[in-house]
Amino acid sequence: MDLVQQENFNSSQDAFEYFYDFILQNGYNYQNTKAIFNTKIVLENPLNNKIYTKWRKWRLSYAEEEWNWYNDKTLNPDRVIKAGAKLWDKLKDENGNVMSNYGYWWNMHNQLDNVINELRVNPTTRQASISLLDTKIKDQNLKDIICTWGIQFYIINNKLNMSIMMRSNDLIYGFCNDQYCFSQLQKYVSNKLNLEIGIYTHFVNNLHIYKKHWSLKNDNNSNNTGKSPIVKR
Repeated sequence: MDLVQQENFNSSQDAFEYFYDFILQNGYNYQNTKAIFNTKIVLENPLNNKIYTKWRKWRLSYAEEEWNWYNDKTLNPDRVIKAGAKLWDKLKDENGNVMSNYGYWWNMHNQLDNVINELRVNPTTRQASISLLDTKIKDQNLKDIICTWGIQFYIINNKLNMSIMMRSNDLIYGFCNDQYCFSQLQKYVSNKLNLEIGIYTHFVNNLHIYKKHWSLKNDNNSNNTGKSPIVKR
């Protein structure tokens, strides 16, 4: 049976620290990771999105650069490679691109603008959704397959709520940087609509920690310096 976990948190740091311990204690051994399945993380204050945990060595400067890359709407990852994410260089295709620039996909076919307009015209719409995982891309033999397949926005009590649906998420690098960028997206849309920010719900089918990070919390001599902000999710 799948291990299902649902929790509410005041900050992304609280969520990160909770799930690090929970996954290591309860996760399945799964493709060189410990993993849990069908997890729902509710962030009650989405803009509490910085990870201060010392042993994680999270870098706000990199997370902001990844957000800026999304706003560039380009599949070329050179910007984030220069910011320290060297692995993107290994994931490039023959054209020098990767698939995981979420901004490129949420702007395709004007999806983001259409969502904002739909919410402005009809605040109770169930159609304020964005598709990110293109099946045509998924069918190709690529090194990089996008990990988030959908985004949904909805308004309750004049607050903009957002749900993210992911097929896979590495807790150490993926979650920490993804939640920052997605909460920035929620802030962007709420500002466009002149609404307060509500909750951010983060659904993940496979939330995992790679084996090389199992001792990260307790290993003072870890080789992880915090300078490689992503792993393949």
